[in-house]
Amino acid sequence: MTPTARDGPLPAPGASVAPAAALASAVRPPGPPRAAPAAPGGITDTDFALLARIVQQESGIFLPPAKKGLVASRLTRRLRALALPDIAAYCRHLQSPAGAGERGQLVSALTTNVTRFFREDHHFDALRTEVLPPLLKAAASGRRRVRLWSAGCSSGQEAYSLAMTVLDLMPEAARHDIRILATDIDPQVLETARAGVYRDEDLAPLGAERRRRWVAPAPGRPGHGRIGDTPRALVVFAPLNLIGDWPMRGRFDVIFCRNVVIYFDAATQTRLWRRFAQILPDGGELFIGHSERISRDVLACFTSAGITRYRRTATPLPASPGTAQETPQ
Repeated sequence: MTPTARDGPLPAPGASVAPAAALASAVRPPGPPRAAPAAPGGITDTDFALLARIVQQESGIFLPPAKKGLVASRLTRRLRALALPDIAAYCRHLQSPAGAGERGQLVSALTTNVTRFFREDHHFDALRTEVLPPLLKAAASGRRRVRLWSAGCSSGQEAYSLAMTVLDLMPEAARHDIRILATDIDPQVLETARAGVYRDEDLAPLGAERRRRWVAPAPGRPGHGRIGDTPRALVVFAPLNLIGDWPMRGRFDVIFCRNVVIYFDAATQTRLWRRFAQILPDGGELFIGHSERISRDVLACFTSAGITRYRRTATPLPASPGTAQETPQ
């Protein structure tokens, strides 16, 4: 669920003003203040500030000024879809009653869905060898349920990788109370995730054996495979805005939230780490992205269990500044 540099670097500033233009500017009589000049990509500072504010309100994603070119590039398709001439017109549309539904499209256009099967394979090795065996044993005996959460699941590869890791250890997992929740703010990528159809090159990280066991042919889609019914039975895909309400009840034994929180501002990051800590039981595991760091006050509730892998301890979650001690739901 998050914006990344899939577009190229920002264009270099424009060339210096020609002497004749400079002279004309010098003798032009004063007039009313003009709008801020367009930044690279044809977006003014004022329009960028509006777009950044809307995106942060809607999703929590923080867009620094350095992202102006990226924003302008990503919005090209929306301008075409709405038959609007420029970003200024798009901003006016967003602020009109008719543009209320476009805010979700704006967030979708600016989130990035870079993912792949078994990304950061050391996380899945830890799941397979350390984390899942005791959980699955308890589930098989009927003593407890097991819940995993792929938060910011993008187009589904992470969630299906979790499902296949479970199935490698327990092929009959769907007969027990074992489920994987996979959420994302972007409804478009969730459609892809639910369909579970991927190109052969995207399926390559599975290897021949996993592909044989857990992937079926995709009818009418040569060069593609479809995730089989057995892994799909373990996964529930649902839309969720991480900065909004979380309707889930109960705790999660494992949370994967990787390369998502990094795109929020510091205050929002801290709130999210706190919320994750609240819904992990003692011994629950949180897996994060390689560029992410848990906020210092929340880190006191975790112990490092590996590279970008943290285990919840019994240490109470410190109260937020100016608030009473928080109680997990």
